[in-house]
Amino acid sequence: MRNMTLIDAIREAMDEEMARDERVFITGEDVGQRGGVFRATMGLFDKYGPTRIIDSPLAELSIVAIGIGAAMADLRPICEIQFADFIHPAMNQIMNEAAKMYYRSNGTWNVPMTIRAPYGGGIGGALYHSQSLEAYFTHCPGLKVVIPSTPHDAKGLLKSAVRDPNPVLYFEPKKGYRAIKGDVPDGEYMVPIGPVNITHTGSDVTVYAYGMMAHYCLQAAEMVKQQDGISTEVVDVRTLLPVDREGILNSFKKTGKALIVYEDNFTMGYGAEIAAVLADDGFEYMDGPIRRLAGPDVPGVPFSHPVQEEFMPSPQKIADAIRDLAAY
Repeated sequence: MRNMTLIDAIREAMDEEMARDERVFITGEDVGQRGGVFRATMGLFDKYGPTRIIDSPLAELSIVAIGIGAAMADLRPICEIQFADFIHPAMNQIMNEAAKMYYRSNGTWNVPMTIRAPYGGGIGGALYHSQSLEAYFTHCPGLKVVIPSTPHDAKGLLKSAVRDPNPVLYFEPKKGYRAIKGDVPDGEYMVPIGPVNITHTGSDVTVYAYGMMAHYCLQAAEMVKQQDGISTEVVDVRTLLPVDREGILNSFKKTGKALIVYEDNFTMGYGAEIAAVLADDGFEYMDGPIRRLAGPDVPGVPFSHPVQEEFMPSPQKIADAIRDLAAY
């Protein structure tokens, strides 16, 4: 085992996949000699050269479109969108072309591409550098949507994404790039796309989250354990599409109480789907209301740090919500 940051695990996954398979290449804005705005590709240009680490124009539509064409020509592109907030010009390519190609061609054409995008608030990035857009894409059959919360999963899920025969959207919680550290195994390993992961076992309340919020939920679980004696189970959803309905439901059967945490806007956020799974299939186990803790329904995360903190869920807010739910 080696201890590393989230961003180091992502970089190591790309490095290993490029070394393993010469069809893998990376394209995006400033991914070359600069190493990306967050330095996710730092050092890879010198190692693999300009034909495999390709700086793109400032045009997200073309980044994804080139990736689709390359993937259909049996290459394995990793397309970096510099911030998830910039992905909107490419949504037609992602949702109408990449996601539907296998279906519309009756299984003749695959699109084995990975689209990486840093998402979420907490870094003072304001409106156009802090958005959480995962819910838009989880409504699109044909895509897989992945959000890791630990270096172990970040590396293993990215390697699985690169090797997947069809498109994977891989969102990265940028506030956690260097704030989240953890053990990563030596040698080759992969984390399967699909199953949820229980990162903290408990019996009183189940908390569901992904990305930075899954990290915060672990902190909150320890807070309420030490201060209140509440036993919290934390379920790291990590794959948002396909939905692991069985894994989501299994934890709820143990506790009967569910808190769903996400930093996107409250209304129609991804947490609503988890709530629907529990309401549809877990009614007989329910021992309290299904609760959601999320960002408010305002257009974006503010630039002001105090107001930004008001917008985003935090370990303290999560702990308070756990206490409230446990009291039922």
